Amino acid sequence: MTPKAMEGRAWRFGDDVDTDQIIPAERLVSSNLDHLNEFIFEKVRPGFASMVGEGDILVAGRNFGCGSSREHAPLSLVEAGFSCIVAESFARIFYRNSMNIGLLLIECKTDIEEGDVVMVSIADGIVRDDTSGREWRFERYPGFIARMIAAGGLVNLVKEGEFE
Repeated sequence: MTPKAMEGRAWRFGDDVDTDQIIPAERLVSSNLDHLNEFIFEKVRPGFASMVGEGDILVAGRNFGCGSSREHAPLSLVEAGFSCIVAESFARIFYRNSMNIGLLLIECKTDIEEGDVVMVSIADGIVRDDTSGREWRFERYPGFIARMIAAGGLVNLVKEGEFE
């Protein structure tokens, strides 16, 4: 079940981060699918995977997750420990794949800096930078999406028999 509020260290990325930057295609071989988190962003930020902590929050600009429709990209971010991603906008297929597996996405333009401590309240629709004290609001999710988030994704919602 997804918590109502999350807090973690921010990792900052820019606009148009594509799925091949998140997890390079050559890493999608059957022998390492259980270890995708070890390879996140390795071509654009070598060593990044080892720095991410459980509950950290990825912050980005526009069009996060563009590119391939493979679900490996959001899955690798879940496995890495990210509690959510806050971005100005998401590529639609990435958004759908993420919500299906329970990776929480928050559409909200911020100027959070890398290393800041960030709190995201789903119930209140607030992203707060605890380091700077600034806050931003995002639209709360409509009924079905809120239920899907509470269940930890569409897959879990179906398993629970809640899918209508």
